[in-house]
Amino acid sequence: MEYTKRKNLNRGYMKLDAWQRGMELRSQVRDAAQSATANIAEGYGRRSLPEYLQFLYIAKGSLAECLTRSIGLFVTEQITATVFEEVDSLHYEVENKLLGLIRSLEEKLEAGTWEKTLSAPYHPLPQGGPVPRSQARHAQ
Repeated sequence: MEYTKRKNLNRGYMKLDAWQRGMELRSQVRDAAQSATANIAEGYGRRSLPEYLQFLYIAKGSLAECLTRSIGLFVTEQITATVFEEVDSLHYEVENKLLGLIRSLEEKLEAGTWEKTLSAPYHPLPQGGPVPRSQARHAQ
């Protein structure tokens, strides 16, 4: 894959397999992280508790993949210890929040207290799309 159409002697590294494979690894970390948030959102949108939980478990797996790929980048010295520590710390925070959400929803499932309808009344958007925040504040 070409990342830029501009070429000169200093940009020759972009032709190297090692660099291209490294870029693939980095994009896989990004993809795994985006998969986690996408699955949380999709599960929430389903509104069926068993489906929601299933998507949360998939998100948990995507987070594990993200950390594994980050470890791989660190071990192969493609990211620094400082960057890895930032990734690991954020991963740990997100993972624990996700585990707490799963635990809470599993308790609701066992207790039968899951609301199957939307919790807030539905208010369609005004014609023309969402109102910018600056206008919404003045309208109140």
